[in-house]
Amino acid sequence: MTASTPAHDAGFVHSALFYRSEQQYLDFVVRSVSEALNNYEPVWVAVPGDKLAALSEALGPAADDTEVTLADMADVGRNPGRLLGVAGAFVERHRHRPVRLIGEPVWAGRTAVEYPACVQHEALVNLALDGHRATAVCLYDASQLAEGVLADARTTHPLICVDGSYQHSADYAFDVALQRCNEPLTTSPAAVTYTVSELANLSAARQQGSRYGRLLGMAAESIANLQLIITELATNSLQHGDGTCRLAFWEHSGYLVCEARDTGILDDPLAGRRPPNGDGKSPRGLFVVNALADLVRIHATPAGTTIQVFLRLDRPAEDAS
Repeated sequence: MTASTPAHDAGFVHSALFYRSEQQYLDFVVRSVSEALNNYEPVWVAVPGDKLAALSEALGPAADDTEVTLADMADVGRNPGRLLGVAGAFVERHRHRPVRLIGEPVWAGRTAVEYPACVQHEALVNLALDGHRATAVCLYDASQLAEGVLADARTTHPLICVDGSYQHSADYAFDVALQRCNEPLTTSPAAVTYTVSELANLSAARQQGSRYGRLLGMAAESIANLQLIITELATNSLQHGDGTCRLAFWEHSGYLVCEARDTGILDDPLAGRRPPNGDGKSPRGLFVVNALADLVRIHATPAGTTIQVFLRLDRPAEDAS
């Protein structure tokens, strides 16, 4: 594979690279990082942790360059809802220069419950970074991922690189992908429920969630995170809904799920993905939730909003094929 990263002008370029071997993947990333450094572009690279050692070795001295940031995607992107905040902060930190972003948000180990959030993230990248001087390439292992995953990549990326050649994606329609991701969320008939109708109910709601978390064996740090998540979700509902937040807690495939339902209308698809701007007016609640959670799923309609927050338990979740 001899493809180079597509050059950008004053705007944003978003592409997907389909690779079929570790060598193709390494060759591309090493070449892209070299190009970025030659062009004085800071570069952020995030791949799953099991690939970091081989990539660092292939990069050689470039891996330690101050202009190169390497990250474990399984950590920074465990909740895909966090990724735009991380990438956006990198772009903002270098706002007077073009930057390069290389990431692998989808891999064979992603679970079925995580995957729709990955597609949603890839679609929202086109909105969040529009107009920025950034080049983003998303890596997809075509030898391991299902054809449906590659089809979704064609829908969320304007450019696709296959076998060394970049082409405009005829299937690109990120708004269609966003509509598909905004699907009704499955609940549990065994859920423990609690209704918050005023701020005075928050303490009891936190206690309810804490008791359930301890029952599932959650560590003290995770329970503290759960308490903050409950506070942020319920407070947001009281402020933007009909004054009632319907909380529910249950276990699903190695996660504790905390759900909040209200009648508020969430009409900003980037809500919770951009850091608060510091003026005291930008909402922070959902951004904090994304930062703490292992996964966040949202279903928004004109009739109301459902937010499900997943926190991993000590035992592993089931992998999806």
